Amino acid sequence: MSKKAKRKQETEQQQESQSAVAPKQSFNQWLLGWIKSIAIALVIWFVLQAMVLKSFRIISDSLEPTLLVGDWLFINKAVYGAQIPLIGVRTPALREPRPGELIVLRGIEEPILTIVKRVIGVAGDTLEMRSDSIFRNNEYLPEPYVHHVDPTARMDALQRQRSRAWQLPHLVDTVDKEDYLPDLRDWGPFVIPEGHLFTMGDNRDHSYDGRHWGFLPRLNLIGHPMFIYFSYDPNHWRPLPFITAIRWNRLFRRPR
Repeated sequence: MSKKAKRKQETEQQQESQSAVAPKQSFNQWLLGWIKSIAIALVIWFVLQAMVLKSFRIISDSLEPTLLVGDWLFINKAVYGAQIPLIGVRTPALREPRPGELIVLRGIEEPILTIVKRVIGVAGDTLEMRSDSIFRNNEYLPEPYVHHVDPTARMDALQRQRSRAWQLPHLVDTVDKEDYLPDLRDWGPFVIPEGHLFTMGDNRDHSYDGRHWGFLPRLNLIGHPMFIYFSYDPNHWRPLPFITAIRWNRLFRRPR
């Protein structure tokens, strides 16, 4: 074989080898690109879930009729300052919670629970309930969102003693502390301490709230409900209620 023919044969073999390697390299590059894209998407999703936006499902009737069991919400976690995972530091708050608005919080007695309540008062406010009516800083507080289903509901004797225990140190001086014994619809006046809030549910007769477990530490705040993105009646008689019993009129509503 001549040198020219041999050189031509080597060139053709080299081209064939490169042609065989090229698809493999191209596939590896494509796969690596997808892995990077998925990893970046997961990191962004994790950051959003942890610090900005989170989904939340209503499983309790304590906020009825404002929020119903089966409502799904998006929560703004950045508004009150979000807790950075692992290190426990909070981002700067955009603003402080306001009386009358809904908040999502970690439970006092069970911190693993996430619940929704309404802010009734903030640090420094004086609160009192007289015959089911709230007075904040000695002024009557209209509450059009309140719902009553059992006007006869009362605290039992043990719960009244527990409520008395946490309220006593914060009662105003004009209250006779020796004879003081709060109930579900009559308590106070007391002053909310620094770094705390007082919260209640809208379904006043069936809400386990601040009247029972006391003040809410500011650090327990998780976020503020933005809007309902999905809702269905889980107790509907139809099968597959998440498909057949969708509450279309509640979608994209902003709870107030």
